[in-house]
Parts: sequence; C-alpha cells; structure tokens
Amino acid sequence: MRLSSRFPVAVQMLIILAWCPKELKVTSELMALSVNTNAVLIRRIMGYLKRANLIAVAPGAGGTALTKDPFQITLLEIYRAVELTAGDRLFGLHEDQNLRCPIGKRINGLLGPHLEEARRALENSLAEITIGELLQQIPPYNRLPSASR
Repeated sequence: MRLSSRFPVAVQMLIILAWCPKELKVTSELMALSVNTNAVLIRRIMGYLKRANLIAVAPGAGGTALTKDPFQITLLEIYRAVELTAGDRLFGLHEDQNLRCPIGKRINGLLGPHLEEARRALENSLAEITIGELLQQIPPYNRLPSASR
C-alpha cells in the first residue's frame, strides 16, 4: 500500500506561497512547475487548503495567498486538511472480518488502540513544526525556476 502524496505536495505549495514575494501572482501552473505535476492536481489540493482556511484563491488566474503568517501554520493543520479519512483515522481497518475466525473477530480490537496511539504520536510531532520554520531552510527568493530545466 502506498500512502497519498497530498500532504508533502500541500506542504510544498504552502512553502512556495510563503517564499514568493507578495507582488508575484502565484498560480496553480506556477506551483505545478515546482512540484513537477499537473496543475489539475495542484488545484484539487488547493481546494482542500482553501476549505481549511489556509489559503485564499483569487478568481480566475488571480493567484493564491496564505491566509495567515507561515509561523502560525503547522504541519498538523495541513495534514488534517488534506489527508485524514472519515473519523480522523490515519489507518483504515478492514471492516468485513470473518467473525467466526478467532483472529478475524479480534484483530480490529487488538490493532485499533495501537494505530490510534501511532496517529496521536504523528499528530503531536506535526503540531510542533510550522511552514515558517521549514521556509527558513530554503534559500531566499532569487528568481523562479524555468519550465525548461
């Protein structure tokens, strides 16, 4: 099973928004160049981030901006915006176990608490890191990457 890449892509997008000068119009096409993906995927993730009130998107090709200071945006907020499943579960449990099997009828009860503990540990770690802190590890804005590179 491969985990989704929405979270790292969303983090990259928010760092781009924090990194670029305010006067630069940051569009999904521009972010797609950095992520090396299709702008459609970027716009889908932008929808998640907008619903979480982490970004504002101007109509048309008006650009995108952060809604708050990068040092106030935690990785946990981003994770919750783009990755969590129904019921805030990091891992899904198989819901159609064979209840006549001594293992099948117990596995979710055995595994569930451990998976919940892992989720809490992950969330506690993500809550301590901000976009602003990550941004400090990126060289200052000089110019945009070229599509031909």
